[in-house]
Amino acid sequence: MIHISLSDGSLREYDQPLSVYEFAASIGPGLAKAAVAGRVDGVLVDCEFMIEADARVSIVTPQEPDGLEILRRSCALVLAMAVKQLYPKAHLQAGSALGDGFFHEFELERHLDLVDLAAIEARMKTLATTNHSIRRRRPTAPAGQLSSYLLGDFECVSTGPHVPATRVLQAFALDHISGTSPQRIYGTCWSCQEELDNWRAPPHVMIVSMDDRQAEYAQSVTEALRRSGVRARADLRNEKVRHKIREHSQQVPYLVVIGEKEKEGGFVSVRSRTGEDFGRMAVDAVCNWLRSIGIAGV
Repeated sequence: MIHISLSDGSLREYDQPLSVYEFAASIGPGLAKAAVAGRVDGVLVDCEFMIEADARVSIVTPQEPDGLEILRRSCALVLAMAVKQLYPKAHLQAGSALGDGFFHEFELERHLDLVDLAAIEARMKTLATTNHSIRRRRPTAPAGQLSSYLLGDFECVSTGPHVPATRVLQAFALDHISGTSPQRIYGTCWSCQEELDNWRAPPHVMIVSMDDRQAEYAQSVTEALRRSGVRARADLRNEKVRHKIREHSQQVPYLVVIGEKEKEGGFVSVRSRTGEDFGRMAVDAVCNWLRSIGIAGV
């Protein structure tokens, strides 16, 4: 017998090995439908992962941070497939979840623009609606390592886990394309349309990173501001910070700039859209200051 412990402390017994998806289905059809991955003895795994021995297991859904990141990682995979279908000569490079969304890099002879971006997004939505399966070519490969994944008949190397099928990817959008060689497409992805619509609301604060090295810290600052009631968004594009500041200064009241010094010191630099410099502050101090001027909770 295989004994599986659940997060609520209950215990279930099974007389043969079963996949994470089958385990979720044994609990209820609703949970199986919502499952995007599993956590087996604390390790994230795909829904097709086979449970062959006693283990602690929980089902991951898009309502938790790990599940949302898996949705975004899978969106990057769908983006790669859409680009390859529309531009067969494109050479795919890196792609992953990033902040509130995802990105994928590729090399193509011609430079793509916003019109092309709309066509790529439309193809992604078609692929999602078609409900292609996403399968790991080597299901027993160690978690967290690069593996070959099959999205329908399209194969791409990626770090998993990924969602079991594209039907759960229903609230995403592409918003930027940058670079020349390689080019990088950025998008956002959420668990439902309401969350996507909320993300599209004009932010009070834009967090701007210097480069990719500050992405994780910049996103953590963004989440801290959101918890305090601030409409905050992070621009993690790999572009010159002056370009990003100039772009957002036209629309966003306050900018939070993060470079290596800010990341290492655990603080941020704050300025207004008009160029007024408020200096460096701890993240908690920024939250309190925004609350004092009536931004937080608006």
